[in-house]
Amino acid sequence: MKLFLKLEYAALLVASLVAYHQFAGNWWLFALLILAPDLSMLGYLAGPRIGAWCYNVAHTWLTALGVLLVGWLLASDLTTTVGLILVAHICMDRVMGYGLKHESGFKDTHLGRIGRDS
Repeated sequence: MKLFLKLEYAALLVASLVAYHQFAGNWWLFALLILAPDLSMLGYLAGPRIGAWCYNVAHTWLTALGVLLVGWLLASDLTTTVGLILVAHICMDRVMGYGLKHESGFKDTHLGRIGRDS
């Protein structure tokens, strides 16, 4: 099952990169922002519950699709490309086995436990 999920997210990652290219996205912007959603991990400084909430908001499909929808509604190529960067980030995380976080701790995800002790 995990292999199929990883392959599925790898295909979505490729699709998001192709879409980014089709929107003539700036690859310097891509390089600058591809890891930006991980800044949400700073929420863990306030504890695991707030940390999980912050991380999940930045890594959920609802947020990514919301940014894409706003970009489409406003006819904003910049907003659309930022949304595609977020889609690529989420796909990249899922391919590596990182999922949405449970409040019990950073290593507990909806895809299973991550890290050395998993």
